[in-house]
Amino acid sequence: MNQRSRLSLLVVQILIVSLLVALLGRLFYLQIAAGPKYRDAALSIQSRDVVAPANRGLIVDSSGVPMALNKVGLAITIDRIEIDKQPDKGVAVMQRLAKLLKLNYNDVFTNTRLCGELPVGQRAGCWTGSRYQPIPITKEADPDIALQIVERPDQFPGIDAQPISIRSYPGLVNVNAAHVLGYVGPLTEDDLTQDTGKQYFRSESIGKAGLEIQYDSYLRGVPGIRTLIVDRKEVITRESQNTKPIAGDHLVTSLDIRLQAAAEKALEDAVKRGRANGYTSDSGAAVVMDIRTGRILALASYPTYDPNAFEKGLTVQQASDLFSEKKSVPALNRALQGLFAPASTFKTISVVAAAAAGYDLQASYNCPSEVQVGTRAFQNYDSRNQGRMNMKKAIAVSCDTIWYQIAFDEWLRDGGLRPKSSPNDYFFKAAQAFQITEKVGIDLPSESKSRLADRDYKKSWFEQNKDFYCNYKTRATKAQQTPFLIQLAAENCVDGDKVRAGDAVNFSIGQGDTVVTPLKLTQMYAAIGNGGTIWQASIAKAIVKTDGTVIKTIAPNKLGTLTTAPSTVKFLQSALREVVVSGTGAGVFAGFPIEISGKTGTGQVFGRNPNGTLKDDTSWFASYAPTKNPRFAVVMMVGQGGFGASTSGVGVKAIYEAIFGVKGNKVVPGAAIYPNGKPPTNLPKISPATKPKETP
Repeated sequence: MNQRSRLSLLVVQILIVSLLVALLGRLFYLQIAAGPKYRDAALSIQSRDVVAPANRGLIVDSSGVPMALNKVGLAITIDRIEIDKQPDKGVAVMQRLAKLLKLNYNDVFTNTRLCGELPVGQRAGCWTGSRYQPIPITKEADPDIALQIVERPDQFPGIDAQPISIRSYPGLVNVNAAHVLGYVGPLTEDDLTQDTGKQYFRSESIGKAGLEIQYDSYLRGVPGIRTLIVDRKEVITRESQNTKPIAGDHLVTSLDIRLQAAAEKALEDAVKRGRANGYTSDSGAAVVMDIRTGRILALASYPTYDPNAFEKGLTVQQASDLFSEKKSVPALNRALQGLFAPASTFKTISVVAAAAAGYDLQASYNCPSEVQVGTRAFQNYDSRNQGRMNMKKAIAVSCDTIWYQIAFDEWLRDGGLRPKSSPNDYFFKAAQAFQITEKVGIDLPSESKSRLADRDYKKSWFEQNKDFYCNYKTRATKAQQTPFLIQLAAENCVDGDKVRAGDAVNFSIGQGDTVVTPLKLTQMYAAIGNGGTIWQASIAKAIVKTDGTVIKTIAPNKLGTLTTAPSTVKFLQSALREVVVSGTGAGVFAGFPIEISGKTGTGQVFGRNPNGTLKDDTSWFASYAPTKNPRFAVVMMVGQGGFGASTSGVGVKAIYEAIFGVKGNKVVPGAAIYPNGKPPTNLPKISPATKPKETP
């Protein structure tokens, strides 16, 4: 062998050794260094997680009475592994089951499909869990039907009946509280894909609305996970791990279930009263607040819905009805999502504005039948000339024209359509002092922001709508082509970005583009009653573990203080008492043994109902009590309910009767919801068996 041959052989040997070293290094990496990673990956391919949902924590009122708890239901379930073995993939079985349960077969089929098995547009109601766990078709089956299924396994292979924990809203003392409590529902693909930072497990039920979603992270607990190892044929070979579920924590609220029931009843009666008086009266809201803390003691919205229906399973029609205008949109929480012109309840703002502008609150002013503003006459209610009166009486009898005149004069002083560089804007600033444009911050989802029709709003609105109004005849529908609307569009095209005289005078009586939520108005009147403190609205008081350990308390939060002069606040308090003594609220509260202070409001509404009729006025009554030592603020609004006193005022009176234990014209201490005149401060003991206190 020559030298060249030896060199070639050496090179080949080196290459072989290098390849062997590289191969050994790769094997070392795969087996030792990256072994755990690839073992986990292999296991994930061969493993299937079965989720055991945890019992949700209770939601209780301030006395510990459960408003949301868990109960045992009888679920009819389908075993996908078993029915998929059928020659027809379980079609005949599911058809028999659907007929027996009186369900639509297509719904049963969809409910048993994994979401990934269905096209994107057909996944509503699909199963988000695993095919290795029973899939519930109904959670509250008739025991007789369940027995038929269990006793006929030849007819229903893969179908079983088993107890299951379901969320329940027991409705003690006829309480509904759907808009406060909310409801739970199964996870959707959207829930799983949203980047919320929450770790969800398939087949869980989570909070979807109200307190259920707001405090879901506490209430839902920690699900148990059973990991099954399967072979390539999807046959279970062994169980890898099994963790037990951990029950969720309890939520203690400031609500009182008896007061909540009373508020709901009073609101429903008020809506019916409006209808009896000839108004459309299609909706409403009622709020009761502790004015010294901002805690919500009751909150009702009408119409409502049954939160238990979501656990039973909504039909397509039921789901549609929740958002139907013909049904008055039951899903809408009008207390914190509905926006309405506050009408004369807003005149408290006008008092603050007048005082800031230098008007003597003790002086007398004319209350004529109308005030001429440019080419338009702005009229008093019923076009009445009420003569000369002081401002206290003007609030009491709800004179409009006094405020028209003051607002118009101040608008002129601010420069009118050519405003000063720094206008005084007393009316806008008075509203801002009450934080009208800020949310009340209640611990419920989707609170609407009240709107203040000030200069900034007008500019923003104009930029958004200029094109529409300047091209109105081509952009508007035929129904919108009325002479008035055409003229209005022309005016908006020219100076829609400016506060016009009509805007200013409408603002002074709570009409025009300014709208508030009933909850915001409650916060506003609470601040007047307590002397000027603005509290954040809140419902939750504490989070408590199942063993009674308090893990979190939620303290009241002060948002600010009115900058209004104390003398002006005292004047307001005196005027609001006069409303009930000798003004528009006197008839409703005649002989009432508790001193009430409040203000009526009757808001004009523009537009038509779905049936074509003109919309009726919005009925308001905003109040606090007792007058000399205020503790409770109560506000009621009835949409299209007509006059404030006769519709909402009577409803507010009914709520106060429950709070103070009023029977006729006498106070019965034993019948009062709060015998010592204040809500409880101590946290209650929590038990699903706790019952509401009985009152005579």
